[in-house]
Amino acid sequence: MIFIWAEDQQHAIGHKGQLPWHLPADMAFFKQNTIGKMLISGSRTFASYKKPLPHRKNIVLTSRTATDYPSGVEVLHSASEVVTYEQAHPDETVIISGGARVFKSLLPYVDTLLRTRVLHKFKADTYMPEIDYSRFKLVESTAHEPDEKNPYGLVFERWERR
Repeated sequence: MIFIWAEDQQHAIGHKGQLPWHLPADMAFFKQNTIGKMLISGSRTFASYKKPLPHRKNIVLTSRTATDYPSGVEVLHSASEVVTYEQAHPDETVIISGGARVFKSLLPYVDTLLRTRVLHKFKADTYMPEIDYSRFKLVESTAHEPDEKNPYGLVFERWERR
């Protein structure tokens, strides 16, 4: 299981149901790492996409009954259902894209962390749950300098469970 998210210097990941920033380089990183994979999102995170993301198997993790999701979107209702689903699909890569409650509920099961650090502080109301990074090893880190489309520096990191 893989987590993918972007956070600012205060571990902020959201504001009013959206990302607090618009950074095409981070969107490209997200797309590159989720295309062709099973993407599991909480209901608010899924709603922020406005539609199922193409070329991915879209799954929503929610405690609510599923009646208003587009055709083809699957719904799971608990962290244990996600783990069971992942075990039943061993040839598929499971990517978790948030939000905070989803990350917290699945933290014991994650093997890989794909974190984008946004080198700035933003107004936010949602923060990444605390992760004990001593249980992970940083295996890749790539800096992206600010440019005309990305006004803040970014660091793309890959962590693997020890």
